[in-house]
Amino acid sequence: MALDFLAGCVGGAAGVLVGHPFDTVKVRLQVQNAEKPLYRGTFHCFQSIIKQESAFGLYKGIGSPMMGLTFINAVVFGVQGNTLRALGKDTPLNQFLAGSAAGAIQCIICCPMELAKTRMQLQGTGEYKLKTKNYKNSLDCLIKIYQKEGLRGINRGMVSTFIRETPSFGFYFLTYDCMTRYLGCEAEDSYVIPKLLFSGGMSGIVSWLSTYPMDVIKSRLQADGVGGVTQYSGILDCVRKSYHEEGWRVFTRGLTSTLLRAFPVNAATFATVTVFLMYMKSEDNLPECEPAPVIHQPSSL
Repeated sequence: MALDFLAGCVGGAAGVLVGHPFDTVKVRLQVQNAEKPLYRGTFHCFQSIIKQESAFGLYKGIGSPMMGLTFINAVVFGVQGNTLRALGKDTPLNQFLAGSAAGAIQCIICCPMELAKTRMQLQGTGEYKLKTKNYKNSLDCLIKIYQKEGLRGINRGMVSTFIRETPSFGFYFLTYDCMTRYLGCEAEDSYVIPKLLFSGGMSGIVSWLSTYPMDVIKSRLQADGVGGVTQYSGILDCVRKSYHEEGWRVFTRGLTSTLLRAFPVNAATFATVTVFLMYMKSEDNLPECEPAPVIHQPSSL
């Protein structure tokens, strides 16, 4: 168990490094002003950030998911494994319930982490060199938010995060379980690694599609007040105003970059986990194709 957890942490770190630029683009697209948009789409956003802020601009806020990675993995795998054992049978329904339980509990860590990530990603938008730097890093961001707004401030967006993460993790583990069963993943299969990579990538895509509109609302609530002006009083108010001003398409903003990120992030995660376990264990001791450690990608999968 300790080895699996360590492998999960290493794989998760690889996933964050691969996927964070896509996450930055997603957040920028989700929260930009509809009347005066800075970006025309996913690829234009990528080009603009690199041109205006350098390639490092794509990695703004990466410290927060990196810091929360170990804690989130501990919570997710601990809760998911114990819940599955408590339910008794390894069935698709129980995989969904165990995953949902894990997703719900880890919100305690995930929400403040994503708040800091979002604020850091929006800092200095369009500036190659920051003229004013409100936050030095993710930890400094959380400290300043706490000093100004208290516990309620650093838990901004908790309810929307809970609504997003609970079913999302359920679908994530359910899809992975169904995919590995369908593909007949066996340890002696020479294609076991590609099958694991494909299963993990598809799981990430399904989980994002299942709750993406709520992710848009979560990002908007966590970014609200950055410029000193608060627009939304809560989830329903955010949904109503967003729909009224921008139509139903607002709830799919950033979806392209999210789906582009989902597959390679999970591919990087599974590849790293697999290579790590193969290096640390002898081939004779490797178990058959049980669900490998699947790492939550902040703002996620």
